[in-house]
Amino acid sequence: MNVELLKALAMAGGYAAVALAAIGSAVGSGIAGQAAIAAWKRCYAQNKPAPFLLVALAGTPLSQTIYGMILMMLIKGGNGNGIFYLAMGIFAGLGLMASAIFQGKAAAAGCDAFGETNKGFTNYLTICGIVETVALFALVFGIMVI
Repeated sequence: MNVELLKALAMAGGYAAVALAAIGSAVGSGIAGQAAIAAWKRCYAQNKPAPFLLVALAGTPLSQTIYGMILMMLIKGGNGNGIFYLAMGIFAGLGLMASAIFQGKAAAAGCDAFGETNKGFTNYLTICGIVETVALFALVFGIMVI
């Protein structure tokens, strides 16, 4: 393969990492955001104060996009095999995407519970942090491979 093709494949791998992570972040924050809105609606219907802290839960899946961007920048600056970088970007991006989607689902459950009880916020955020760990593993292991 020629050098230009290998470079293009590497660039595609870098963009795959950030694009897949961003898709996961969009889906995850959309799921959590819907749950936050539903919890606020219930609070308003019951004449209870609507907890603004639900915004923090709804936003937890967004960090995976940043991790994808870090991988993209590292891949862009690398001098390795383009096919390897393409595969690494796709697989790391899929890991980031899955983490963001499931973090959004966990945050949605936290939004529902906190909106109803106004208790347990740190517990719900802790669970979101555990799911975030998968994304951190995908990032760190990707950096180690690069």
